[in-house]
Amino acid sequence: MQLVQRAMPLQMTEHIMCIPLLLAGVLELTNVYFIDTLDGGWVLVDTGVPGSAPRIRQAARQKYGAHRPPQAIILTHAHFDHIGAVRALLATWPVPVFAHVQELPYLTGQAILPPLDPTVGGLMATMAYLFPPSGTDIRPHVLPLPPDGTVPHLLGWQWLHTPGHTPGHIALWQSAERVLLAGDAVTTMNQERPGLAMSAVPEINGPPTYATSDWPAAEASVARLAALQPRTLAAGHGLPLSGPAVSSGLRDLATHFAERAVPEHGRYVGTPARFDATGDVVALPPPPPDPVPLLVSATALVGLGGLGGLGAWLLLRQPRRHQRHGQLRQRRAPYPI
Repeated sequence: MQLVQRAMPLQMTEHIMCIPLLLAGVLELTNVYFIDTLDGGWVLVDTGVPGSAPRIRQAARQKYGAHRPPQAIILTHAHFDHIGAVRALLATWPVPVFAHVQELPYLTGQAILPPLDPTVGGLMATMAYLFPPSGTDIRPHVLPLPPDGTVPHLLGWQWLHTPGHTPGHIALWQSAERVLLAGDAVTTMNQERPGLAMSAVPEINGPPTYATSDWPAAEASVARLAALQPRTLAAGHGLPLSGPAVSSGLRDLATHFAERAVPEHGRYVGTPARFDATGDVVALPPPPPDPVPLLVSATALVGLGGLGGLGAWLLLRQPRRHQRHGQLRQRRAPYPI
């Protein structure tokens, strides 16, 4: 059985398709996107977790035919659940891969991204003990995005530097239809209420907490995206959203970012990771004490049946709830990077 599967593709607009990738067909992992080009080709945005390549190829065959590889691959950032299938895809689709220049150390075998922080609490944070380091070497395919903000092969699109989740994180913006592909700068589901794929309540939240290493930069990036006033929002995790509520939801997140997005505690809360101009790590805060043993996570993940027990056990480890505007609100829980 293939663990990584896909739900039905979601045709967001006439030229943009979302491909949700699932764990064993039920638990949402991450999204990849197909964008049509004006010359009849297409571009792939992100590549999912390791093992996603067969699902992505299958969706591409169904949409574009068996002999039409993408003209390029655009990576929003180098976390493992966005670059996981890139090497496998390049084996059959040897196309250029574009990323921000500050993400290149993690795509050329020079470095790995800062360690994840399981101590922020929540389901996916606990699972982070089992996740691989984030980095790969895809030379000579990987290239820096053009410095003028244009996106190769995608006329009318621009890339926006949105650091915080990673130093070279980008979002993609199409002003004509006001479409925003946000990567992991925001999410459109709440992982404190983990549910089955396609059934989670859509809502706009901050970036995955256990994989965000610079919270002040992440806050500034959300403010930049909110200022665009998008009509359609598609993130790395959660279903695409469209309508007037998208703009107001992003604006609310930007206004109340500290309350809604930043965890109460964690390795990078208060002391962000520091990076140089190339994006390489200069300094990391020390890891906080963590009483949760790796054995608990590993045992809980034996088979999908373990997920139920893990979820129940994690109720004891959920981040605190917060009172705001007279209503009980929960902090954002982490989600796969």
